[in-house]
Amino acid sequence: MKILIIGLGYAGQRFQRAFEHVGACCGIAVSIAYVDCRPKRTTLMNFDRIDGALRDFLPDIVVVSVNDISHAEVLEQLAGYRGFVICEKPLASPHDDLTGLSAALATCGGFALNLVERYSEASRVLRDWVVRHDWKLVRASFHWGKDRINDYRPTCGVTSEAIHALDLLSWLNPAAGPLEPAGVLGVRSDFSISGDAVLDTLQLSAVLGDAPVTGYASFVNVARQRTVDLSLVDREEQLIHARLTFDTPRWDHDHLRIWMRDTDGTELVLHEVTVAPCQPGLETLHKLSRLCLQALEWVARGQPPAEPFADLEQALVLQHLLNALEARALTPPPARYNLGVSRALLAEDSNLESLG
Repeated sequence: MKILIIGLGYAGQRFQRAFEHVGACCGIAVSIAYVDCRPKRTTLMNFDRIDGALRDFLPDIVVVSVNDISHAEVLEQLAGYRGFVICEKPLASPHDDLTGLSAALATCGGFALNLVERYSEASRVLRDWVVRHDWKLVRASFHWGKDRINDYRPTCGVTSEAIHALDLLSWLNPAAGPLEPAGVLGVRSDFSISGDAVLDTLQLSAVLGDAPVTGYASFVNVARQRTVDLSLVDREEQLIHARLTFDTPRWDHDHLRIWMRDTDGTELVLHEVTVAPCQPGLETLHKLSRLCLQALEWVARGQPPAEPFADLEQALVLQHLLNALEARALTPPPARYNLGVSRALLAEDSNLESLG
């Protein structure tokens, strides 16, 4: 099975490690090559052009893991490719041509956007409870933030972070309908090397079906915080609460709590899940490896994924939503983090927790 990784930076190396691991575990021989403008210290075969790699390597799977601002440019170069494409989130930047991008990917044999929190056991358990018991969403909120101040990687901004929570809300409540934004506030700043006024924070109100939604996402949170809260009603119109907490205290360490409250305030816990994987060599990769395994088994053996991939249609819907948030965000004058002549960027070999 041949896998071509376009962009072997931080994200690309994560995919490399994940595919090498799952290939060995499931008995599928994996051969990996990469395209990158800067050759890396690796024994992998290197191509300097995408068209040459597609022609000479003939990959079964192509992974697009360049910086998010370059996704559309790379995806358009896959026009005519008939294999399986995995793309890091988000699909594109807010100002990219989605029509041309969609046309370029029309011939690919499959597509998956890397929405990694779908592969959390905590997420999957909650979705199963919602669907199996026919719970109806009445209110939702999220807080999704991390610290990317002075990160060396270019970025289109906070929409690249908000996509996780926005996708989860619809994915956890498949019967609720589309998410429609109502109001959007934001802050722009020079937190990123991408510019002096990149959108780093969003605060939004929206509706998901009939349920109001409030949310906060930020790339300048001084501490990582990723929570999704749902209030739902069952067939007997009893009120049920659920909280998902991700990547706390470490990456891939997730928690789910589902509970009800009695009239005297007593809480009745219906279900609780704590996920704390610790397999050596898979640090920060447990959820990603599930996506890679399902893609590998689908392409190599025709085995359908346990959950459908986030396909191109869903990726485009999410991108249109992100574009609307970027365009509608009301923002004050940009914040300035860097007042000196030069900035001290995070090193490319920083620890995984900092870069994640």
